[in-house]
Amino acid sequence: MEKKEPKKHVLPTLFFATLYLSAFTFGGGYVIVSLLKNKFVDQYHWIDIDEMLDLVAIAQSSPGAIAVNGAIVVGYKLAGIAGVIVSVLGAILPPMIIISIVSYFYTIFSTNTVIAAMLSGMKAGVGAVITSVVYDMGKGIVKSHDIINICVMVISFCVNYFLGINVIFIILSVGSLGFARALIHEKKEGKC
Repeated sequence: MEKKEPKKHVLPTLFFATLYLSAFTFGGGYVIVSLLKNKFVDQYHWIDIDEMLDLVAIAQSSPGAIAVNGAIVVGYKLAGIAGVIVSVLGAILPPMIIISIVSYFYTIFSTNTVIAAMLSGMKAGVGAVITSVVYDMGKGIVKSHDIINICVMVISFCVNYFLGINVIFIILSVGSLGFARALIHEKKEGKC
């Protein structure tokens, strides 16, 4: 009984939080990462920063939109399957409504110079938010003082940016490395 009571209070808050984040997030899925952190780590204190980084990594490595994947992993962490359903509904309703309206009025919007100027101005804000996400996630890795994680972060950035290697290959390589490190760590723990 005690476990169901907190879920009842978490579910409406989870729905409205993901609805709000989804409705006011411009610039793609990576922008929502810092907003999820601000909402669930900084404001509600439901998830700690290290756990949030793990959830974001899972969301990024899963197929599909990162905003929906982020809602899925956060919803599941906080309230199980009910949390997934509630958070996904909150995450997909605003884009569905907005895209339906935009598609209906597309010809009017496409020729309107004011709307074109607004969208162009949003690009600068989106760039700033993405920079903030990269900084926050990188800062967390550097603070861990794990030299392997720091090297992996720098190498991953360099091979993608300078060599143009596809992100999926980087994710698969880093995932394999993380899996191998976890196995080695478990074997060491088992021997002690």
